[in-house]
Amino acid sequence: MRPNHGTTPRTFRTLATLLLLAAAGVFGVGAAPEVQAAAPSPLDQVIPAPVSTEPGGTPYRITRATRIRVDGSAEVRRVGAYLAGILRPSTGYPLPLTDHGGGGIRLRLHKGDFGAEGYRLHSGTGGVTLTARTPAGLFHGVQTLRQLLPAAVEKKTVQDGPWEIAGGTIEDRPRYAYRGAMLDVSRHFFTVAQVKRYIDQVALYKVNELHLHLSDDQGWRIAIDSWPRLATYGGATQVGGGPGGYYTKADYREIVRYAASRYLEVVPEIDMPGHTNAALSSYAELNCDGVAPPPYTGTRVGFSSLCVPKEVTYDFVDDVIREVAALTPGRYLHIGGDEAYSTSHADYVAFMDRVQPVVARYGKTVIGWHQLAGAGPAPGALAQYWGLDRTSAAEKEQVAQAARNGTGIVLSPADRIYLDMKYTADTPIGTKWASLVEVRRAYDWDPGSYLAGVPAEAVRGVEAPLWTETVSTTADIEYLSFPRFAGAAELGWSPADRLGWDGYRERLAAQGPRWDALGIGYYHSPQVPWPAP
Repeated sequence: MRPNHGTTPRTFRTLATLLLLAAAGVFGVGAAPEVQAAAPSPLDQVIPAPVSTEPGGTPYRITRATRIRVDGSAEVRRVGAYLAGILRPSTGYPLPLTDHGGGGIRLRLHKGDFGAEGYRLHSGTGGVTLTARTPAGLFHGVQTLRQLLPAAVEKKTVQDGPWEIAGGTIEDRPRYAYRGAMLDVSRHFFTVAQVKRYIDQVALYKVNELHLHLSDDQGWRIAIDSWPRLATYGGATQVGGGPGGYYTKADYREIVRYAASRYLEVVPEIDMPGHTNAALSSYAELNCDGVAPPPYTGTRVGFSSLCVPKEVTYDFVDDVIREVAALTPGRYLHIGGDEAYSTSHADYVAFMDRVQPVVARYGKTVIGWHQLAGAGPAPGALAQYWGLDRTSAAEKEQVAQAARNGTGIVLSPADRIYLDMKYTADTPIGTKWASLVEVRRAYDWDPGSYLAGVPAEAVRGVEAPLWTETVSTTADIEYLSFPRFAGAAELGWSPADRLGWDGYRERLAAQGPRWDALGIGYYHSPQVPWPAP
């Protein structure tokens, strides 16, 4: 009879392997063995690209025993609760918040050289520590932490792990102080819930400004107590003649509150003197002839204007700015100023000379579209450039001259990062007046050198606007915004030497499964090597 020599050694080897795996923490409570777990995402595979990464050391694994350690600060505790709210549904772990003990995930404020929004992330076998000078920095660090975890962490039901964060250190801070997303709620109205969803999506990419385009020819979207028909009448339509809508003051405050919880400040825009048909149709006295035009539901621009010579115009402007400023804790108030084709240049200059001091009187800093550069921007004002590569040299030089005189520039070139542009001729929604804008074109430019003659220090940041002439649903917002918004955010955050299409497209591809997990319906650009489903 042949001796049974194979059973005992094989059993011993199997038991030994299981014991080693258990000691390494591979098995969670009640979990099945995961011997072939994928390697954690490399530290440099996030968007926006961090300033520096130093990989090394053992990854940290989130387990059922992990705690989130916060200090006594209410703001830090809120960031910790936000992180727990992301991690708990997908991991199934309790992840309690605590202000003592070691290990786990620690959120820490420290007076280091992080700037207003920078952070350090250190990961090792003993835990993950996020350090920043401000809660905003910690929040941005949390976004990096999310992206270092598997995409399934974004799901709202329990998923298989493991939940590992690569070992090493990230040092990071933004290139520009102004990094924005603009949502046009005037051409088509979007509810508070829809705006909140967009806030959550853009916050993942570390932007800090939410520009809401609140008034235009097709609809007025914010309640003004002193001029109530602006909302009730002027807000009652939209492009195509739909029902429109408007935000009550309580609605608007809720948007402001929610944005602040994601460390975005709201920049309200009341566009004037043009793009004002909704106001003109609501109040006849704002028209030079005293006759109110009918509501407008088309998409043509440049035909409307407040009556610059009338004193009632400035009563109106003062009331609107006063009420909107009182609702808005942020620094900025946007006064539009583009496409005022029905206003003479002299009237345009006279209007801006009177309106800019009103903004200052109510404690806000003026932002205007770059046409403001031709009307004497107020000290400290920002001009938002929306021109094209093919915009005339004279118009670009006017902006550059304003920048040399101290006006800050926010870059939103329409043929680069207007998110409403079609990707290709076959894109089912969007427009193409500026250009067809595929993903590479949206990303492959440098804000620091884009406008000749503009000093580098005058560039305050980047903003990606989404105009909504053809956009009426959340699905439309997401399809046109993603993947291009991620590139705009990187241009605003990452240093110039970390930008580059070849590396970016690989990192962008890795965002696809994350967007799938978040339920974001994005454009699968053929320029990006998306992973197979």
